[in-house]
Amino acid sequence: MKQTRFKRTFLIVMDSVGIGEAPDAEKFGDKGAHTLGHIAEHMNGLKVPNLEKLGLGNIDPSIKGVSPSESPEANYAKLPELSNGKDTMTGHWEIMGLHIKEPFQTFPDGFPDELIDMLTEKWGRGILGNKAASGTEIITELGEEHMKTGKLIVYTSADSVLQIAAHEDIVPIEELYKICETAREMTRDGKYMLGRIIARPFVGKPGAFERTSNRHDYALKPFGRTVMNELKDSGYDSIALGKISDIFDGEGVTKSIRTKSNMDGMDKLIQSMDEDFTGLNFLNLVDFDALFGHRRDPEGYGKALEEFDNRLPEVFEKLQDDDLLMITADHGNDPVHHGTDHTREYVPLLVFHKGMQSGKELKVGHTFADIGATVAEIYDVKKPEIGSSFLSQL
Repeated sequence: MKQTRFKRTFLIVMDSVGIGEAPDAEKFGDKGAHTLGHIAEHMNGLKVPNLEKLGLGNIDPSIKGVSPSESPEANYAKLPELSNGKDTMTGHWEIMGLHIKEPFQTFPDGFPDELIDMLTEKWGRGILGNKAASGTEIITELGEEHMKTGKLIVYTSADSVLQIAAHEDIVPIEELYKICETAREMTRDGKYMLGRIIARPFVGKPGAFERTSNRHDYALKPFGRTVMNELKDSGYDSIALGKISDIFDGEGVTKSIRTKSNMDGMDKLIQSMDEDFTGLNFLNLVDFDALFGHRRDPEGYGKALEEFDNRLPEVFEKLQDDDLLMITADHGNDPVHHGTDHTREYVPLLVFHKGMQSGKELKVGHTFADIGATVAEIYDVKKPEIGSSFLSQL
């Protein structure tokens, strides 16, 4: 390994925290979307002083309560998505250098009978639901019948996902995971190619069901090598926190740490900052998306953003002189937009290290992959085919 300017790079993805409609938003039915802007309006001003100091308001001065800083502490920019999609996998894969030209299959009207019949035969259990639905709403609707019959609750969303919900007392966790593994094998390619199979276990009684932290995602393997593969193969650390390892199906991961929530994710990140490593520490904070964006809860979303902001001083305190911190997102999920789908938006980018005198706007290209290209240049590994490094601007 060569001597690098930054020994450790910490990359935080605020899942779904978009910052305004992308140039092609109308093509995706998302004209007018602005996740951060609409949350701030609902909250009558967003209180995120640490993100404000970094330069969040410099990226977009229209966010109520978040003023531009005269001397921002971080470099800042907003990035558009190049790939054809607006889902979690597409966004994360592009961050790490992949260009997804063909969108993953979606089934907004439920899965076809042929696939359902094949799954039923393989699982040896019946199926309830088979429709696009909110995860909390569908277990409220079908949870009691599931407990009486043992049939699995199968549902999807506007994303490329097949989700399987089951009560932990009715279908043990290990059985649910095997059921998901079977579904994954049957939907890897062809007309049923799905981005993710997701185990959605829950507990409780009718009228008081709760999803547990035993969720597990079974993703497709990335369609090509990512910057994480290059890091790992060159002897660097590539640490995955939260669902990062699931999103990349373990590819390019040297260490995986699961998290239960945004705040648990921040706990794990802060703990990992005491460790000696060289390379990338990659965290996804999924609650913004799963608990508030899809459920169209701007109040909860705003409070979650403020909770995240409150934890940032702990991160700053532990940053070393040769550490780099990047904060970004993977798509939007405007909680006042129609439906429950992700939204096609720019994502914010804030880049900080202790040696900065004053932040400035980064000159970036046309893709999330500028982040991956920068990480690749830091550690002198093979750069992705898309994306332009902004390392020289730091």
